[in-house]
Amino acid sequence: MRFVALALAVAAAECQHAPSEDSLPPARSAAAPPPTASFVTAGASGPVSDPLSASESSGSGPAFDGRCVLPTPEQPPPAVSPGPAAGCPADPEGASATLPVVPVRFVDPRGPQVEAEIVRTLHDTSRGLMYRTHLDEDRGMLFDLRVREDHKFWMHNTCVPLDLLFIDFDGLIVGIVESAPTLNDASRGVGCPSRWVLEVNAGWSRRHGVRAGQRVELPQAARTP
Repeated sequence: MRFVALALAVAAAECQHAPSEDSLPPARSAAAPPPTASFVTAGASGPVSDPLSASESSGSGPAFDGRCVLPTPEQPPPAVSPGPAAGCPADPEGASATLPVVPVRFVDPRGPQVEAEIVRTLHDTSRGLMYRTHLDEDRGMLFDLRVREDHKFWMHNTCVPLDLLFIDFDGLIVGIVESAPTLNDASRGVGCPSRWVLEVNAGWSRRHGVRAGQRVELPQAARTP
């Protein structure tokens, strides 16, 4: 799955339902300098790297500590096949490059942890989990999007169904896109500003009791250098 558009191009992206490979966004690092402060977790108070503004604290979801969170619905979405999509295209680059792996720990509820490949470059962000046909239950991909906004993703050339967890600057999960279907070019988001996106297998969130409004903890190695 890959990022669809920058804030200045959101309207155009929504009109262009199936963007081409040539319409990938510019590098995130050009939009804003990387944050430097540590995350706060589990309701702790302290410095934040990306303070809220009045405009950013509103959105399509209800307020949560003065910000937008899209609640997880009580009923799950329709089930999707857990296996790889039929007709998955071949990877034009061959085997995927080895990416750094960091632990993502869920502090509400305590216990679940995902070993996530972390992506920061435009190339890796654009590829995401494209062309892969398997993802272990305890593995995922963490997108370091560098700026806080209402990010949109799509499932272009993505052959494994996924849950997408949109995570704010302090580790708050502001919304979850559940069971995104494979090989699908529709843009998906939660309507609330986020700083990170974590992709895991479809249904992982419900299997592990993870919902919007809970928090995750990221290690120092996950933060933008």
